[in-house]
Formats: sequence, structure tokens, C-alpha cells
Amino acid sequence: MRPTVAIVGRPNVGKSTLFNRLVGKRLALVDDTPGVTRDRRMGDARLGDLEFAIVDTAGLEEAEADSLSARMRAQTEEAIRSADVVLFLTDSRVGLTPLDHHFAELVRRSGRPVILVANKSEGRVGGAGAYEAYELGFGDPVPLSAEHGEGLSDLYDALMPFCDGPEPEGEDDVAETDVAVEDGEAGPAPGPAKPLRIAMVGRPNAGKSTLVNALIGEDRMLTGPEAGITRDSISVDWEWRGRRIKLFDTAGLRRKARIQDKLEKLSVADSLRAIRFAEVVVLCLDATIPFEKQDLQIADLIVKEGRALVIAIDKWDLIEDRNKVWRELRETCERLLPQVRGVPLVRVSGLTGDGLEDLMAAVIAIEEVWSRRVSTSQLNRWLGNVLDRHPPPAVSGRRIKIRYATQAKSRPPTFAIFCSRPEALPDSYVRYLSNDLRETFELTGIPLRLHIRGGSDNPYDPGKS
Repeated sequence: MRPTVAIVGRPNVGKSTLFNRLVGKRLALVDDTPGVTRDRRMGDARLGDLEFAIVDTAGLEEAEADSLSARMRAQTEEAIRSADVVLFLTDSRVGLTPLDHHFAELVRRSGRPVILVANKSEGRVGGAGAYEAYELGFGDPVPLSAEHGEGLSDLYDALMPFCDGPEPEGEDDVAETDVAVEDGEAGPAPGPAKPLRIAMVGRPNAGKSTLVNALIGEDRMLTGPEAGITRDSISVDWEWRGRRIKLFDTAGLRRKARIQDKLEKLSVADSLRAIRFAEVVVLCLDATIPFEKQDLQIADLIVKEGRALVIAIDKWDLIEDRNKVWRELRETCERLLPQVRGVPLVRVSGLTGDGLEDLMAAVIAIEEVWSRRVSTSQLNRWLGNVLDRHPPPAVSGRRIKIRYATQAKSRPPTFAIFCSRPEALPDSYVRYLSNDLRETFELTGIPLRLHIRGGSDNPYDPGKS
């Protein structure tokens, strides 16, 4: 079994930079501003032939009870309790501060093995400052530069006693990729070895983190009344009724004109990547102020990315006249989101736990529709019936011949219809085909792509390229 290594220290000593270095990806947000990291972020780390789970934590700070900083500290303390070994980071360029001494005592009281790391030790100044770390009483510090990758061999030697070496390869040894670094479309259909990716998105303070905590049954995400607590896209491995799930909690998405801070821009970019690489996206709406303009823009973005969409009406416990509000919500959804007519709408409450089973059932059902394939024979029988009922109009006195249809790919379902003059086919007729296709094969509530292409049955046609 792989050990768990927690990276702790006061703010701005380079914890997230070291985390990214060890996982080999830019997963955690990094900025010069102290206190960027708030939630615990876990990753699969490799150093030489050593493999272990790594946990990035929020910077340890003194704080009043019930404050945001206090809740961040509680998350870090939980990471320390669950770790097999703790990497305690100091800043060699700044030297030791009273906070370093205070929290070194906190780590010491936890009883966990501690490896002292003197980060930012590159250069003459950093090298000299590393010796100051001896004062903490954790033994010889490991001089390191997480940003430049210097000193990793010494860290390897320090971690080796806690690691069992590489695990044998097998069917379950599947490399997990995180949304923060890779580009492209959603991967292959999830199977026993590949979890279903679900991203929770929405405006700030819509209840995303509370909903994630309710689903997994633990206080994994940092929550509170303050808007914009979540900054990173945090992934959680989870299982629902035997189905493996990779659940992503994301930062709230505000209107673009309101985003001025560099750190918020990084958080928004991370959320957009989560949408791009998810398979199902749950859009959380505040039941007290649903379907704001920003909600509709986020929904439109999800549809353009081709992801399966489920709308969660959160904070349902705050609604009094529920029957009336529910009817209004369904009518508003159909009117404002015609591009995904029939999208699942689920009433939930992350605070009370109501509606969670309905939400996950809707997620699994919409993912099945999103992954559906229709055979070419079925498509062409459908096309023949459609053309019999309503043939394409003649344009400039010439009739357009529609030859055949096929499904190019799924996830989302993408279809190609071949005809003689694709550029002349009216948009109204393309919409007719798309709507009938969606209704006939029960592809409601998901993005659907329909491409009209030219082609000829005659390979010697001079107009064919």
C-alpha cells in the first residue's frame, strides 16, 4: 500500500510548487500571493522509483475560531492526522519565523514522522538560510528548490524508508489524469478501470462544495457563508452503487467583466478545464435566485463543450411554496435553454441531504444517453421516413438529394448527413432533421451535433475531391 505524504508549512513557502513538482503536472494553483491554497488537494506522486500519495494543504496560520482561516487550518490538521509522513516546509530565503516555530510544535504533537524541507535553497543566500532550520529540532533539513527541481535526490533518500518501492503493474494500475493539465476531448467511455468524471460548477456561493461534501459523506471541501471560498478544482475519488466516480469541485464562475484579480482568473481557468474534461457537468443553481444571466451563460458553455448537463436546484430547503416554484422553474428552463430541451432538473439540498439519490440517478441516466450509439441501418430507416414526410425544398429550381446518414462519434452524439448541395440546405430544414433525430432516438437533454456534408456516389465525379 502506498504511503500518504502531507506537505505542510506556513503560507507562501512553496508547498503547491513542490506538490506540482512531485506529481509531474501543474495541478495546484501557484501564485506569489500568500494563502492561494485553501482545500486539501491529493495527487499521485512519483520520485524516482518511489510512488506515494501526496497531499497539498493550506498554509498554517493563527486564526480566530469559526473564521475562514480557522476552517482552513482544520483541513490541514486533518491532512496531518491521516498522513504517514509529513513534509514540513520552511523558506530558506526568509528564514524561520515565529509561525514556523509555533506550527512545528503542532506537527510534533501529532506524533507523525516529519521530514524537514528547507525550500528555496538555490543560490548562496538560500543555501546559507537552510542551516537555520536546524532550530526546529526535526533533524537535518533537506535543502531543496521546488521551483528549479534541485535537491530531489536528497528528498528521495529521506522518503525511501517510508515507501515500499514500485508496485507491480496490473489491471488496476491505471494512470489517472487530472483536468488541470491535459487538452482534448472527453476520454473513452468509463469502464470498471476508469471512473466517471463529474464536475460541479456554478456561480459563487451556489452550494457546490456543500453538495460535494453531502454526496461523499464527509467534510472534505472547505465550506462557509463567504462567497468564492473554493479556488482550485479539487478532485475526489468516490463510489456510488458500485460505480467509480471522480468528482470535481470547482471555483465559482462570475461574469467575465467582474473578474479583475489575477488569482481569480487562474481559478476560473481551472474551472473551465474541469468542464472541458468532465463527462457529466452538474450546474448548481441557487433555488432562491435561479436562472440568472450568468447561470445561462455557464449552461451555454457546457453545451458548446459538448458535455452532458444536469441542473441541480440547490438550497431547496429554503423554498416555502415548493409546488408553485417547481412549476415555474421547469417552464423557465424549457424557455431559456431550448438547445438542451429535456435537460434533467433535480431538486437538492446539500445542507439536509435531500435529493442526492435523485441527482446521481439523473447523472447516470444522462451519461448513458450522452454515450449512446445508433446503428447506420437505423439512421437510414429514420432518414427515409423523414424524407417521405417532409422532403427538402428545392433551391433555385434544383432539388437537394439527401443520400444517407451515419453516426460519426458519441459523447456527445455526432451525426453526419450526406447530400448533393450541403451549402444550399436551409437552416430551418437542418433544425427539423435535428429535432426529429433527437425525438426519435430519445436523445433529449444532451448536446447533439449534426453535420451536413457533401459527397457523391460516383467516384469519377469531377466535382468530388
